Amino acid sequence: MVNPEIEKRKTFAIISHPDAGKTTLTEKFLLFGGAINTAGAVKRNKANQSSTSDFMEIEKQRGISVATSVMGFEYNGKRINILDTPGHKDFAEDTYRTLSAVDSVILVVDCVKGVEEQTEKLMSVCRMRNTPVIIFVNKMDREGKDAFDLLDEIESKLNISLCPLSWPIGQGHTFKGVYSIYNKHLNLFEPDKTKISTPVIEVGNLEDEQLAKFLPAQALTILKDDLELVEGVYGTVDKEMYLEGLLAPVFFGSAINNFGIKELLDTFVNIAPSPKSREAEEREVLATEKNFSGFVFKIHANLDPNHRDRIAFLRVCSGKFERNKFFYHTRNNKRIKFSNPMDFMANEKSIVEEAWPGDVVGLYDSGTFKIGDTLTEGEKLQFKGIPSFSPEIFKEVENRDPLKTKQLEKGLQQLTEEGVAQLFVMQPGNRKVIGAVGDLQFEVIAFRLEHEYGAKAHFRMLSYSRSNWVTAKDPKKLEEFLKRKQQHIGEDKDGNPVYLADNEFMINMTMRDYPDIEFHKTSEFK
Repeated sequence: MVNPEIEKRKTFAIISHPDAGKTTLTEKFLLFGGAINTAGAVKRNKANQSSTSDFMEIEKQRGISVATSVMGFEYNGKRINILDTPGHKDFAEDTYRTLSAVDSVILVVDCVKGVEEQTEKLMSVCRMRNTPVIIFVNKMDREGKDAFDLLDEIESKLNISLCPLSWPIGQGHTFKGVYSIYNKHLNLFEPDKTKISTPVIEVGNLEDEQLAKFLPAQALTILKDDLELVEGVYGTVDKEMYLEGLLAPVFFGSAINNFGIKELLDTFVNIAPSPKSREAEEREVLATEKNFSGFVFKIHANLDPNHRDRIAFLRVCSGKFERNKFFYHTRNNKRIKFSNPMDFMANEKSIVEEAWPGDVVGLYDSGTFKIGDTLTEGEKLQFKGIPSFSPEIFKEVENRDPLKTKQLEKGLQQLTEEGVAQLFVMQPGNRKVIGAVGDLQFEVIAFRLEHEYGAKAHFRMLSYSRSNWVTAKDPKKLEEFLKRKQQHIGEDKDGNPVYLADNEFMINMTMRDYPDIEFHKTSEFK
């Protein structure tokens, strides 16, 4: 029997290249879902701020998302869980991990810039899991690329079939609104950045006489021609192909002006998948199973700067999560219970009594959890996660304030456990080396060390640009290698030895000189 609680849930991530309007779209979903009353840009004034998804201080200052936030709300009888992801490429790993916790994705494309490099990378991660994707073409109120040209570009660059379910009437200064192909209604454009606009007329077909009252004759003729072409080229939506990740429905609109959002949300609620099954190392776990299971895909320290808290985000995969019930932590082989698990509404939190597959629960964590940890009712399971990748930039941490050494150590440990970057300890002298994908990560770490932990650090650039985890069948051979290459060896957070090299050539030479040593590009080599 299908559990109505599971069917109710739609858990998805909004992904895009930086600045395509992802955070704005998230906020507008909350507005339409009745979760907030008025919306404003990320950098709004404090007086009327009720809920926003960028809640870390550095995000507010820079207007970018660098942490993944979780928001839930009810809409049309469904429970919607949105995971807002970092758009910035330096935080791609955090986004990849978040994609492991969702059932579908909305990909935002800027109609002015089209498909950008980061969009292609994110799409390839969705591909790995066959995640269903809906595309929202944003900023139609700006002069951008022609709608048909954009569709061609998206199809060829993202390598996916498309099916437009709404269509823009004009663009930029001639933008009049969108016609919903899916629901056959017309939504006329009135720029309103804070409230929901309601000038919608329902029409049975495009010959309806009412249309002439709202649209100039020329705009109506162009719309009819466009829609005929759309139907001829793209046909009607095939829901099965969408659910298999082979076809992406496309919507047009302007998130900042609340425009085209309702069509997107209404259709999404209708066609997006509810939680299904998840791959674990041991077997496939169905959402409908009676016993609870879930995994930690994110850890965030200091969500509330006034309290030193650390929260592990757990995605429920099967069964029912219950407050104050003992669950089995498979890596630590321990049973633990949670007296105040959290439900999220952007930065508003409330205690949750029970949660179902698809829900994301925040668990207060004193350092028990690592990313990828699995909780069950007793079964030994390990959900397949996304491993740590080799960083490209390595910098040694220099303590600016010796009196704050403890705070610095604690901050470094917590921030790297969050997955912001990777920490390696090198000998002699317990030197701390941070490995990251991009420079922005170091800025975020320095900023958060100072503002959340009261520690000041400087980062000194090192010559390394590659890291490989090393293992060997013969422990003596490994020990000898580690001794000889001591100045290139660091230990990761789990105590595994990692070989740091300046370039690919150096790694290849070392591999040739030490044939008994195995080199691994990711941390998942077990």
